[in-house]
Amino acid sequence: MKRVNKIFVLAISLITLFPAIRLTAGNEDRSGQAGASELLINPWGRSSGWGGANSATVRGLESVYMNVAGSAFTTKTELIFSRTNWLKGSGVNINTFGLSQRVSETSVISLSVMAMSFGDIQVTTVDLPEGGIGTFSPNLMNIGISYAKAFSNSIYGGITFKIISESISDATAQGVALDAGIQYVTGEAENIKFGISLKNVGPRMKFKGDGLSFRGFIPGNDNQFTVEHRSAEFELPSLINIGAAYDFHINNNNRLTAAGNFTSNSFTKDQYILGLEYGFKSYLMLRAGYTYEKGIFTMADRTTAYTGPCGGFTVEIPLNKEKGSSFGLDYSYRTSDPFQGTHCIGVRINL
Repeated sequence: MKRVNKIFVLAISLITLFPAIRLTAGNEDRSGQAGASELLINPWGRSSGWGGANSATVRGLESVYMNVAGSAFTTKTELIFSRTNWLKGSGVNINTFGLSQRVSETSVISLSVMAMSFGDIQVTTVDLPEGGIGTFSPNLMNIGISYAKAFSNSIYGGITFKIISESISDATAQGVALDAGIQYVTGEAENIKFGISLKNVGPRMKFKGDGLSFRGFIPGNDNQFTVEHRSAEFELPSLINIGAAYDFHINNNNRLTAAGNFTSNSFTKDQYILGLEYGFKSYLMLRAGYTYEKGIFTMADRTTAYTGPCGGFTVEIPLNKEKGSSFGLDYSYRTSDPFQGTHCIGVRINL
């Protein structure tokens, strides 16, 4: 068993560290060259409330987005359903469901599904630019299967295998990606935390389907042929998160956590995230965060719809103290310009 643990730690380390050498940190010249950008959207109500500053301290099922190592802290069974009104006014909604289950004293397996809905879009042609001949609805879905393990009281690691699907009525693209992460907990009261995670590493994707073909004539031939355009391949938006957090235990009932995270993006600007969370026992949590990237203060230089501030809260209601079961409600808000911000509400059940 010790040999298996060493191999697993080595594998996570290799996946996390070696590809980092190839990542071009914050390369603005590559903006727009990656696809599957839905992989960069945090669909969970708790961690998005402080902008993802908690990559070192995130716990439970939501860890599969920021740092999968944190899912190793799942006590028994955790279920979450969240609904995100993404950039309110755009008509885009995100539904996310996840299940995390402890399978041994040290191991946890998780499943997460994220689906984006864009509503009905008018089909247009050159002759009918206003539509009126029907509608279509794009479908974006990510499915993740995660495994996390506690190697000691201080070291936790995990890995996620993701299936990516993007489709419209006549064109589709499928791909796979890997996430990996490590968390380290130290301090006399285990109040100092560090984390590093690598996300969205995988082969290039490519669109295929009838939408990329047309009927035409080849010069010198009277027969009509189906001609297919070759779609260009696109890369996945790989990134690295490096985070740290410190818990200030004011007394037995009150806690204040300060957290920070640096995100090195391969295709967009680097981000610096700071966040604070206040917790009253495990019943109430209030959080706020700020995400900074180059040019975010002026509209002329800003390359993201988000303007930086975010906030949220969690209300946790115990159901059975002996079994440790509870029901929780998470909410987060992220400011944006244009649109009217992003709202996310989630329901959490711990069994």
